[in-house]
Amino acid sequence: MMSMNTSLTPEPAAEVTTPVVANPAAVKPVVAAPDGAAPALTARTLLKQLQQQFPPFRDCLPLSIGIDKQILAQVPGIDKKLMRTALGIHTGSQRYLRVMEKATVRYDLDGTAGAEVTDVHRKHAKEVLKERLKKEADRKKAERDAAAAEEAARVRQDKLAQLTAKFSKKG
Repeated sequence: MMSMNTSLTPEPAAEVTTPVVANPAAVKPVVAAPDGAAPALTARTLLKQLQQQFPPFRDCLPLSIGIDKQILAQVPGIDKKLMRTALGIHTGSQRYLRVMEKATVRYDLDGTAGAEVTDVHRKHAKEVLKERLKKEADRKKAERDAAAAEEAARVRQDKLAQLTAKFSKKG
C-alpha cells in the first residue's frame, strides 16, 4: 500500500511554473522539482487546483457523470491517471458523500445544474458512509479493548509481584 504525504508543510521549491490550462489566471503556480524535472504535481495538489478553479469542486456539489471528460477538455495536458486519483479522493470524501446522500441534481464544471441524482447513487453514498462509520467504531472499540486488556495484564503483574515479594520475605 502506498503512503500519501498529507503534511501541510511545503516542499522546498527550486522554481515556480504554471500548468497549461484554459484559464491560467484561475490556477495557482505549481512548484517544480528541485532537480529541474517536471513539476511535482500530486493528486491532492491537483484537487486543490480544481477546487480553486471550478465551483462544484469548491462547494462540494454532486458532480455530473462524465466530469472527467469536461476536465480534460478544459485543462489540456492533464495526466489522466492523476486526474482520476484526484476525482477519487474528492468523490470518496466524507463531505461529498454526505452531500450525495441528500442531493437531487448533479452539476457541470461551470456550476450549471445537469442530470438528476438517482436513488441508486444516493443509496450507495449512504451505504458507504454507514460502512465507514461502522469500521471507525469497530477500530475504536478494538483500541479500547486492547488498552483495557493491557491495563488488566499490568494490574495482574503488579499483584503477582506483590504476592511474590510478600511470600519471599517470610521464608
